[in-house]
Amino acid sequence: MISISLGRKKTFYFAVWLLLVSSFSLPWAPSFWVYGLLRFIIGMCTNGLYAVPFVLGMELVGPSKRVWAGIVICYFFAAGMVVLAGVAYLIRDWVYLEIAISIPSVFFLFYWWLIPESPRWLLSQGKHEEAVKILKKIAKGNNRNVDEKAFGNLTVQEEPFGRFWMFASMANYGLSLNTFDLSGDYYLNFFLSGLAEFPAYTICLIFLDRIGRKTLHVSCMVFGGIFCICAIFPMLYASEDLQPITVTLAMLGKVGIAAAYGIIYVWSAELYPTVVRNQGMGLSLAMANTGYLVSPYVADLNKAVSGDLGRALPFVLFGGCALLAGLLVLMLPETLNQHLPETIEDGINFGKYVFKYVFKSSGSKLIFIT
Repeated sequence: MISISLGRKKTFYFAVWLLLVSSFSLPWAPSFWVYGLLRFIIGMCTNGLYAVPFVLGMELVGPSKRVWAGIVICYFFAAGMVVLAGVAYLIRDWVYLEIAISIPSVFFLFYWWLIPESPRWLLSQGKHEEAVKILKKIAKGNNRNVDEKAFGNLTVQEEPFGRFWMFASMANYGLSLNTFDLSGDYYLNFFLSGLAEFPAYTICLIFLDRIGRKTLHVSCMVFGGIFCICAIFPMLYASEDLQPITVTLAMLGKVGIAAAYGIIYVWSAELYPTVVRNQGMGLSLAMANTGYLVSPYVADLNKAVSGDLGRALPFVLFGGCALLAGLLVLMLPETLNQHLPETIEDGINFGKYVFKYVFKSSGSKLIFIT
């Protein structure tokens, strides 16, 4: 909601400063309740640090570049998991570990001079000159010349602001957390879990613009769900000889679900109209975080159910939820090769019409269509 009044860029920096203060304060929390409050703030900020620039990136590019804008960011998330595994292995004291992983957030401060505000948001706020300045800079960077008269009549259709992934999130984060229940070294398994996301996002880059969001998402969720369920069979034999097979099946499941998780980000941003896109993505992330909150308890079912069955049960639930989610998204419309809907009406009619131009010329007027 803050992004409506402050814009994408200022909201991002509000989250950056809040994250810096809370993350560096955490190691010196005087009590459990203060520690819990700071953890809550950190979790809230990290969502803003991901969702806001994600929406900004999607709004700055055309349909042919949306997959790159939406998926490449996921590689850095995967790289963070891989680096975290190494840092946690080297720094076992949680206080020093917290300080070490908080330091990189300082570099976000330098992004202020690198990232622009969303021209769509500026136009919706009546800030025509600022929007034109950014669009001219983008056009210059792309070696494109746009008629000055078109910029003079730049408009955006006005619409009242509307106020408005659980299973995918639960399975994705749950599999990362559940690496402890896999045989072998915990740090190595977590490292492999992060490494598995690289081929997942590469699959998205290669196939998203070829076979579409719906088909690829369903395929990845089903693929991931099946391999998660298959991982229980060698686990039930409780044999160390089968440990590599169990880890391999679990990582293949992680590949499928991580790919589906990356797709749902792009797909959701394309489904929400511009006037509610940031709010819609925020609400979707809130639902995703519900799955995130549940996932540790699902991963710890082995403490309630003893033996190999307890170790296998989380994979059954993660895999089953992935299969269910894959089937549920069949009700959503495909967004491949379609421009972003702008108004609430566009969102309602999405799938019935194909928006043909990002910039549609109408005489001397340049209409900004997302």
